[in-house]
Amino acid sequence: MNSLDLPKAPAETRIVVAMSGGVDSSVTAALLKAEGYDVVGITLQLYDGGATPKRAGACCAGQDIADARRTAEILGIPHYVLDYEDKFRQSVINPFAESYLAGETPIPCVACNQTVKFRDLLATARDLGADALATGHYIESRLNGAHRSLYRPADLDRDQSYFLYATTQEQIDFLRFPLGRLTKPETREIAARFDLGVASKPDSQDICFVAKGRYSDVIAKLKPDAGAPGDLVHVDGRHLGEHAGIVNFTIGQRRGLGLASGEPLYVVAINARTRTVTVGPREALATRRLALRDVNWLGGEPLHEAAARERSLFVKIRSTRPPAPARLGLGGGEVFVELAAGEEGVSPGQACVFYDGEGAGVEVLGGGVIARTEPVSAASRAA
Repeated sequence: MNSLDLPKAPAETRIVVAMSGGVDSSVTAALLKAEGYDVVGITLQLYDGGATPKRAGACCAGQDIADARRTAEILGIPHYVLDYEDKFRQSVINPFAESYLAGETPIPCVACNQTVKFRDLLATARDLGADALATGHYIESRLNGAHRSLYRPADLDRDQSYFLYATTQEQIDFLRFPLGRLTKPETREIAARFDLGVASKPDSQDICFVAKGRYSDVIAKLKPDAGAPGDLVHVDGRHLGEHAGIVNFTIGQRRGLGLASGEPLYVVAINARTRTVTVGPREALATRRLALRDVNWLGGEPLHEAAARERSLFVKIRSTRPPAPARLGLGGGEVFVELAAGEEGVSPGQACVFYDGEGAGVEVLGGGVIARTEPVSAASRAA
């Protein structure tokens, strides 16, 4: 058994490394190469860098491909660039636009990992005779009985488990995450030690295909009718005016409403069918119960059994928040999560990720997409 829990000696073990051109995936390749593995680097071209201008903090652009190629040259490993633009558009960009127009707040990075990277790239890795696919994600993978399980990493500031909850058991068994026990400063130190040019390269941020960070510009280009006007209404039933398209709003939004009001107002609901945007005071954003769809359960017992006994767990509904206590349940044929403490501004389309605890090293139990939220009633708030 080698360091990746694979049966062959490193020299006889082929590992495909997904190389984005950043410091994390570059160090992943360097560490595995130094251990003697047969490393093959693959970089995915996901979108037209000319159509989507390069900006600070973006990923997957032309410069990133050049950086990945240069790293592979330094390490002396073969490197391939695969054109996945069509796959990326069909599996990530188009569903992102559809979800946004449905009044949701989708997370395309989850879809990208779920489809393009861990479905399509994983299949390519197998075609190349790889024994595993390694990435630079900050998440840990360990043997847990007959299979592998996912765990929060040592560096909680870099925890990427929120974006990887949809990884299936079959994929987890084939994937490896060598950076799971490292901190980001340690990763940069290793990059410098290997004389990699990306040692001080800034981290990628935001969504790679969203130029200038404006979702509405991308949606308007893909869906020209996205700007259809609709009504702005208050939760108390008052008609406040018209808006220029639901694409310009997200749940919890306060700025840019175009309303003159004596009280702070927030977007509390979006009805895509009627193109109605409902606003209200901050307390109208409060929720405790989340109905989920497309649940990927990685716990040991079957999902329906865990939900039927209302299993206690921890959940994250935002990537930047720590896990919070919750209860898993079943109701009306749906899986739901009951939050121990209320939360504000939760939008359909966001992810709700399950954990078996709240600190470093706790197991990731899967998660699902938030289908809808139930507002906290005035009575329960008063109570």
